[in-house]
Amino acid sequence: MLAVQKSLIGNSLTIFRRTARLMGDNFEISVVSNDPLWAGDRIEMAINEIARVEKLLSTFSDDSIINQINRNAGIKPVKVSAEIFNLINRCLQIAELTDGVFDITYSASDKNCMRDINIETGSDTLTKIVTTCSNYKKIEINAAACTVFLNEKDLRIGFGAVSKGYAADRAKYALQMAGVSNGVVNTGGDLITWGSQPDMTPWTVATADPEQQMKPYANVDISNMAIATSGNTEKYASLTGAAYNVDPKNGFLVSDITSVSVLSPTAEFADAMATPVMAMGVNGGLYLINKLNQVGCIIVDDRQRVYTSKDI
Repeated sequence: MLAVQKSLIGNSLTIFRRTARLMGDNFEISVVSNDPLWAGDRIEMAINEIARVEKLLSTFSDDSIINQINRNAGIKPVKVSAEIFNLINRCLQIAELTDGVFDITYSASDKNCMRDINIETGSDTLTKIVTTCSNYKKIEINAAACTVFLNEKDLRIGFGAVSKGYAADRAKYALQMAGVSNGVVNTGGDLITWGSQPDMTPWTVATADPEQQMKPYANVDISNMAIATSGNTEKYASLTGAAYNVDPKNGFLVSDITSVSVLSPTAEFADAMATPVMAMGVNGGLYLINKLNQVGCIIVDDRQRVYTSKDI
């Protein structure tokens, strides 16, 4: 759970906030100003930008570019805008960085793409179910032609893992271009901030174990940073009375992590990395984050032990 810590020192500047239901979640836009009309106009601009991104990445409209890409899987490349091309290219880079733990592809017919592998776990055997059709390496992009091609008929792409983070980044950009020097975009608890609070102190968050939401374990300075949190979805495979925590993407056993909070300069990257770090486990997640510049993480395991990357 994340909550913005508000300064208690007052001055002529005020935080103006508005909440809107977008992309299936509550987006809260906060702008620091001394003019309510000016702040309201800027917040409306940010909401409109989030709505634009929601429409851009939607699969509900038959003529959406994402549906065009998916309909032409295994048939032909689809020409896309520079915005979509660059987003897909960044997603492919994150997939490569995480060895495929993060992956925007999925199969249109999972039942034709599943195979079982037995893993011996002492006296029990765990069946690991692997989706073989979804694979980011089957996405072909052509920068010169600005095209995207899914080279298998059953392959599909979706942006659920990064869409809200990307929308938050775009809202921040729109606000900054409109002259907002200090603000926060909150996407259902994941945040991106810039500037400072009205009293010039940094934006901070209190992060807590989901089971002890009223007892924060850390106050973190997130000014000019984004933070995204992923909680344990408790997906288990039960065998002869035993329970094993299983990564829903690749079926591997993972360590019992309660929550992961990732900090980075962009909400898109923080959003994309939170779930892969959880799937990698404490050691694997920390190892990956510690290799990256300007990125940090806080991990809480099921025994309420807190682990932090080197930059926290």
